[in-house]
Amino acid sequence: MTMSLHKSWFEKLKEELESPYILSLKAFLKSEEERGSTVYPPKDLVFNAFKLTPFEDVKAVIIGQDPYHGAGQAEGLCFSVPKGVRVPPSLKNIYKELQSDLGFTAPNHGHLISWAKQGVLMLNATLTVRAKEPRSHYGKGWEVFTDSVVKSLCNRKDPVVFMLWGKSAQEKCERILDQQPHNHLVLTCAHPSPYSAEGFLGCRHFSKANEFLAKYGKTPISWSVEE
Repeated sequence: MTMSLHKSWFEKLKEELESPYILSLKAFLKSEEERGSTVYPPKDLVFNAFKLTPFEDVKAVIIGQDPYHGAGQAEGLCFSVPKGVRVPPSLKNIYKELQSDLGFTAPNHGHLISWAKQGVLMLNATLTVRAKEPRSHYGKGWEVFTDSVVKSLCNRKDPVVFMLWGKSAQEKCERILDQQPHNHLVLTCAHPSPYSAEGFLGCRHFSKANEFLAKYGKTPISWSVEE
């Protein structure tokens, strides 16, 4: 596993990346490779979120659980899939909410790289998964690493919007955010999965995020997805 992060993240997380648990995590991933397990996303995309969205450019954070575990789906950005891959059900509901909230026209793909390039850190709680086995890489160290990412953003004076969809994302971030006063915006609602979308649709998180960013003199995010 090569820790290919943007230099701003590498500098911010340098001590974390040298921690013993990272060595254990690397050893675990190597053992997965040696036993012939297929792991997603591909090695060069594991840290895609940190390559596309430098630390100082982060305006909003969306937290997923673990990467898609089907072939060709995961690309290192939560909820996003490459062009040519069927749009997953949760992302379809995100598109529905965008249409309701901002008059968004849904594209025919789920490739959300334009969000990442505008400062949306699209972070999964665990950054890898074994093929066809959701949550298979939980408890191996990724959660500790991504907690440190959330902490580093929480400690930033420059305000950030945390868009926390579902219990998992809320518990992960609120536990850290509640430890100290901050001026970030924390938006919570149900997960966009078809099983809980009733509590997600109507949340208006996208327009609320942009209103907050504009209040602090930041350029709002264009949530329309490039074709």
